Amino acid sequence: MNTQFKKRQAVKILAVPDKEFIEYHNVADEELSLDNHPDIKVGTLGKINMVLPNGRYHVELHDKKGNIIAYAPFSEEELESAD
Repeated sequence: MNTQFKKRQAVKILAVPDKEFIEYHNVADEELSLDNHPDIKVGTLGKINMVLPNGRYHVELHDKKGNIIAYAPFSEEELESAD
């Protein structure tokens, strides 16, 4: 399988992920309601965490300080290189 992005490559997201598939980092469900999670918008930076068998990418999303806020799956069309 040829992929455009490689593991640990910096990327910028071009589409907001489906809320159903977002995995927030280090947050217990009882600590925060869905309204209190960090906002994930177009332009959020991250790194490729892994290339999934279906050709999609599992992306580690970061806040402006570089802290991990969440993980979400994206297709190649929804990502752009940030290098």
